[in-house]
Amino acid sequence: MAKCDVCGKGVVAGNQASHSNIKTKRVWRPNIKKVKANIDGTNKRIHVCTRCLRSGKVKRAV
Repeated sequence: MAKCDVCGKGVVAGNQASHSNIKTKRVWRPNIKKVKANIDGTNKRIHVCTRCLRSGKVKRAV
């Protein structure tokens, strides 16, 4: 599960270029954390990227 439940950020694929410009496939994975968050008054465990956590889009459950 590499997708943020808040912003939808997920895995992105592309090419890795070597010094001689030979290209191979690679992926960029987001930094996803499994956190307990307070959603609509109930505590749920959701997958959230660290950017959403840092920016305050998610209220952590205590």
